[in-house]
Amino acid sequence: MSNCQLYLISPLEVGGDFPDRLVRALDAGPVAAFQFRVKDIDEHEAADLAAPLQAICAERDVAFIVNDSISLAKRIGADGVHLGQDDGTVEEARERLGREAQIGVTCHDSRHLAMEAGEAGADYVAFGAFFPSTTKDVKHHVGLDVLELWQLTMEIPCVAIGGITPENCAPVIAAGADFIAVSGAVWNGDEAAAVRAFTAALNAA
Repeated sequence: MSNCQLYLISPLEVGGDFPDRLVRALDAGPVAAFQFRVKDIDEHEAADLAAPLQAICAERDVAFIVNDSISLAKRIGADGVHLGQDDGTVEEARERLGREAQIGVTCHDSRHLAMEAGEAGADYVAFGAFFPSTTKDVKHHVGLDVLELWQLTMEIPCVAIGGITPENCAPVIAAGADFIAVSGAVWNGDEAAAVRAFTAALNAA
């Protein structure tokens, strides 16, 4: 059995019945972290949308990570922030969010960017995309060798992201991903069934 864990990323639409869907997903199997990812809404509205989801995660001991925004993470007291390459620095996030915050960085297909993030104090790095993704346009395609090399040489956990499904995740896990980050594969269908399928795949790996 692998030590790889499931890292859930929200769909862009997190209002309406989404809190109920999140409950179903988190109650269907172990999830290490949930990333709150919204676009093109102001911080006040984002904070309102985050509140019920953050409570659901807290009840289940699932880390609540904010995508892109250090200021939103600070405002709502999130467990951490996930930074793209243009979303501020690890140092700034650490200064504003404190020592306990989980800080992750998108590194695409670059071990160089990942090493820089690690040296700056990131808690994890994310590589991807490994497969075509329905969630966002894929600019970077990553080979499994990136994960294998990372595991051999670096201590910092790595997240694999991009088009990962229960059917195709086994090689990614075997290559050394500490977490698999998934969005569309869960939210585009029955979220509870999807989490159960991922849990079975992780247990089998």
